[in-house]
Amino acid sequence: MTSVPDNVPDNVPDDGGGDWLRLDPLSVIARALILLRGSAFFLVVLIFGGQQMFGQAIPTVSILLLILAANMGLAVYEWRVTRYRIGTSDVRMEKGLVSRAARSVPYERIQDVSLEQALIPRLLGLAEVRFETGAGGKDELKLAYVQMAEGERLRRAVRSRAEGAEGTESREAGETTQEAADDEAGEVLFAMDLPRLVTFGMFEFSLVVFAVLLGAAQQLDFLLPFDIWDVEGWGGRLAGPDEYLSGLDMLGRTVGVVTALGGIAVVGFATGIFRTVQRDYGFVLEDAPRGFRRRRGLFTRTDVVMPRHRVQAVTVSTRVLRKLFGWHGLSFISLAQDSRSANHDVAPFAQMEEIAPIARAAGFPLPQAVPDWRRPSGAYFFVRALVGIMVCIVGGVVATAIVGSIWPGLGFVALAAALAVRAYYLWRVERHALGAAQVLSRRGWLAPRLTIASRIKLHSAQVAQGPLGHWLGYADLNLGLAGGVLSFRGLPREDAEAMRDAVLESIAAVDFARLEGANQAPAI
Repeated sequence: MTSVPDNVPDNVPDDGGGDWLRLDPLSVIARALILLRGSAFFLVVLIFGGQQMFGQAIPTVSILLLILAANMGLAVYEWRVTRYRIGTSDVRMEKGLVSRAARSVPYERIQDVSLEQALIPRLLGLAEVRFETGAGGKDELKLAYVQMAEGERLRRAVRSRAEGAEGTESREAGETTQEAADDEAGEVLFAMDLPRLVTFGMFEFSLVVFAVLLGAAQQLDFLLPFDIWDVEGWGGRLAGPDEYLSGLDMLGRTVGVVTALGGIAVVGFATGIFRTVQRDYGFVLEDAPRGFRRRRGLFTRTDVVMPRHRVQAVTVSTRVLRKLFGWHGLSFISLAQDSRSANHDVAPFAQMEEIAPIARAAGFPLPQAVPDWRRPSGAYFFVRALVGIMVCIVGGVVATAIVGSIWPGLGFVALAAALAVRAYYLWRVERHALGAAQVLSRRGWLAPRLTIASRIKLHSAQVAQGPLGHWLGYADLNLGLAGGVLSFRGLPREDAEAMRDAVLESIAAVDFARLEGANQAPAI
């Protein structure tokens, strides 16, 4: 950290806090390299197409040097005009020289402080400090970048002040050894080793690499020596230089097709494994003194702490294929949300016996007995299916008339039948329940999920009813959460109103000044 002279203009009234500080000087290099990475596509075009566009290499090299200099200059400028301060009552950051912007976030609005290390800053020992406000990223404050040790210091100092702890001046100067150890110590609740990650990645089968390659080929096709979209040309190339493969029989063609599909499958599995390993490498969830601490990442390392009393709900999710092997995922819906994800994954690939202790530690024990599950209104799903079927019928008639064949119409009929079956299946499997301390929702078809929310930690409860719902007797129940809305669609009106009244009664009965101890909700 670097002090800033007192003569730098201050657009925010002084609160008597500490000195203004600058970001780490190495952040100049990190930001310049990140800006250069953002220009990668243009640089590739310039390098490989420079000869063709300019006829010589000197202009290409000159432009490359100009881009590097511009990125470095912009990074130096941003470092020079940015400063921050941990004040007495808030965190402040100022940016700009001619047009100056100042931001101030009071401590009472800061839900948590997280650290993130992308690959480039991590190589330089830097981290991005993110002050989360629980406002979906709109009021989030970020410091990019500071030394990792400075990020840890800022996290401890801000947490202490946000919690109203005594002795903040000494904490700003430096935490004691015991306090620093408390931030690190914790019981490991869940971890994933490399074999678990590889298994997880196989279930994350992805063909996104083909989409990337096709997009790049479409943009850079002028650099290739042949037309990649020429089907006949590809046939000749695959047949060989003397077209010795052009006369293959059906067996040979079948082997070729199977080999191609096998190659696609290998690439899909490899892509899924790579994406999973780089995201969740070293995944560890700890029950630390300040909450649940999650660390993960191979190239981008994140360190997030989720205080227990700020966990509003938990979601147990899976997919059809994973469910056959007993794999599920657990995530928290928390007051400390970031803008990129409404949930905090705490056990993304685990068995139920691994998930149950984590949910219990968060104050959301999984139901020991079968809850009093209730189905949504059948009329709601009937209306949804009817609308889809009517659209399919109209589409089938139009397609048949245009094509002059019955086959498109039969395709739309099959789609209408699938929609009807899906609606019936969802009506059979979707459930909702009201417990003594929680509300439960079980939803989903290909990706079923169970959401358990604490009644006292919900923000609001609203019953919404449209004209058809009013006529047929069903309504939607929307429960407000920090990460969005927990919606119960198509409930019988009496169920929706009963759940709303019960939730509002629970909220009204709680002294929210003492909410921190309320996370130990009793079992249903």
